[in-house]
Amino acid sequence: MSFIRTSIVNRVGEIVLDRPAALNALDQTMIDDMYRVLSDWGDDDGIDTVLVTSASERAFCAGGDIRAIRDHALAGQADAVSHYFASEYRLDQLVAEYPKPYVGVIDGAAMGGGLGISVHGEVRVVTERAVLAMPETAIGFVPDVGSTYFLPRLPDGVGMWLGLTGSRIGGADAVEVGMATHFVDSAEIDDVTEEIRTGVPLIDVLGGRRHRPAAELPLAKIKEYFVDDNVTGIVGGLRGALGDPWAERMVDMIEQASPTSLWVTAAMLTAGAHSVLDECLERELHAAEQITATADFAEGVRAVLVDKDRRPRFDPASIDDVDPESVARIVGAA
Repeated sequence: MSFIRTSIVNRVGEIVLDRPAALNALDQTMIDDMYRVLSDWGDDDGIDTVLVTSASERAFCAGGDIRAIRDHALAGQADAVSHYFASEYRLDQLVAEYPKPYVGVIDGAAMGGGLGISVHGEVRVVTERAVLAMPETAIGFVPDVGSTYFLPRLPDGVGMWLGLTGSRIGGADAVEVGMATHFVDSAEIDDVTEEIRTGVPLIDVLGGRRHRPAAELPLAKIKEYFVDDNVTGIVGGLRGALGDPWAERMVDMIEQASPTSLWVTAAMLTAGAHSVLDECLERELHAAEQITATADFAEGVRAVLVDKDRRPRFDPASIDDVDPESVARIVGAA
C-alpha cells in the first residue's frame, strides 16, 4: 500500500500525500516513493510542472515519522535510523535542485519534514489555514530537513526564533518572511489547484495574486532578542523584558524544550548561515544520528507524541548545565 497517489494530466505531474490518519507524516515508504516518482518525472519530457498536494483537510504534512524513529532508536537499530534520515534528506535536496517548477500547496499544517518537501521547492502556496513550524527542540531533536540552510536566511532573528521556540506561523507571515511565495484564500485554493492541473501557466494562475492579510509577526522584537546564538543570552534578554507577555511566552516555550537541543540548534543555525545546502544536510545527518541515540530524544518523543503528558524530564534540565563538548559532538565540531 502506498501513501501517495500520482497522476499526469495536461503535462502536470501531481503527487497527493494520502496518509490522513497520521497527518501525512512521512514514513520510509512515502519518502522512497516520492523520491522515485520525482526522479522519473524530472527526466520526463511529457511533464512540465510538478504539483504536490494533500488529501488531508488538516495537514499538508505534519513532519517525519518520529515515533517510528524512536522505536528504532530504542531497539538499537541505528542503521534504520540513519537510513531514514539519509533518505529523507536526499529527497529534500532533490526538491531543492528540481529541474522543473515544483509547486507545494499548504492548506493546513506543515511542520518538520513537511517543510523539507515544500520550502525547498520553487513555488510554495499557502492559505490562511496554513501553519508552519519546526518544533523539534520540544522532542529532544533538532531542526533538520535542510532547515539549517533556510532558517538562517530568513529576516534577522526569525530563523533562530523559529528553531529554538518551535513557534508556529500562519500563511501570511510565511510569505512575509520568505518561507512561502504566494498566498491564496482557502475558499479559492481548490480552483487554483485545478487551474494548475489543467495546464494553465503558473504565471497566469498565481502572478496576479498580490493581496494577503497583514503580517502579524513582531519582527522588531524577534530581531532584538534572537539575533544572537547564545541561548543563555537570549533567555536572559527575554526574562529582562518585564511585563511583556510575548517575551514571557517565548521563555515558557524555550523552557519546555531540551536544553541540549537548544544549544545544538543554535550552533547548527550559525554554521548553516555560512554553508551550502548539501553541507547543511550532511551536518544534519550527523546530528540526527547522534541525538536520536540520547535519552532526551526518547524522553521528548514520549512526552509529546507517545504518552502526551507534555512533561518531559530532560537531562540536563537547565541550559546552564549543558556540556559544550556534548554539543560539539552532536554538531560534528568535536
